[in-house]
Amino acid sequence: MVFAAYSPYHLASNAYFSIIEMNPLPTTATPLHDAPKPPAENRSVACEICGASALFLDAVDFNKSCEERAGKYLPRTGKMVDYFLCDGCGFCFAPQFRNWTLAEFAEKIYNADYVNVDPEYVSDRPNNNARNFHRVYGHERGRIRHLDYGGGSGLLSKALRDNGWDSQSYDPVVEPEKNIAELGSFNLITAIEVFEHVPDINQLVDHLAQLCAPEGTIVFTTVCSDGQIKRGQPLSWWYAAPRNGHISLHSYQSLKLMMAKRAMTCVSKSPTIHMAFHKLPGWMDFSVG
Repeated sequence: MVFAAYSPYHLASNAYFSIIEMNPLPTTATPLHDAPKPPAENRSVACEICGASALFLDAVDFNKSCEERAGKYLPRTGKMVDYFLCDGCGFCFAPQFRNWTLAEFAEKIYNADYVNVDPEYVSDRPNNNARNFHRVYGHERGRIRHLDYGGGSGLLSKALRDNGWDSQSYDPVVEPEKNIAELGSFNLITAIEVFEHVPDINQLVDHLAQLCAPEGTIVFTTVCSDGQIKRGQPLSWWYAAPRNGHISLHSYQSLKLMMAKRAMTCVSKSPTIHMAFHKLPGWMDFSVG
């Protein structure tokens, strides 16, 4: 299946996990979002997290990518992507992707050209992620049952197994026929930059909450938008990148609210690294860094 190789879960699992906060690179080049804005209108959709009315924020060109932070810009397509912002919880999202099929994602986003907007996802990132997790939690690996949610080809999980971990990978796109209830429960789940890729964020969090043991932790990464997205200003933030599949952008508040609805506590180590849990495992040290 062609799409499996470039699924949003696969790509997310290959994102770089680091205890060091990820910082955007400065650029002074002209951003893609400067196409004429649509007429001012009070378009709104329901926020998927808090249910409030999310008003239209801005439209960006489909080719806006994360590589813009390095001063690299793709040609404009003229096809604009509308983002809506919930002023209640801060969730910013592009609802037009809700009804896309897997085939559409494969054709238009996660295709052979994806490497041009995320050149390190193939092997560098999953291997770096595995080294960092082993560095931080490797001494407790005998007490850990680990799942890499959205693991794609499973490189991160394989690298951990090679270091003596009980680790497995699950990707709902690669294995659509698998019932997640058959996987059991895990006291450490990783979801590395999965959250910004999915069109149905509630389904994702429901899956993670179901798979997490009562005394277990979900470690996930996504860059929070606090201070980056403001109503009345262009959506120029580098992370708002439809060409990368970044269609669900979170604030600290939206993450906390989303987890609280599943009776979970959400704690952020930085704008990038977060943990969610019912009860924090005794071996989990959140102060490392």
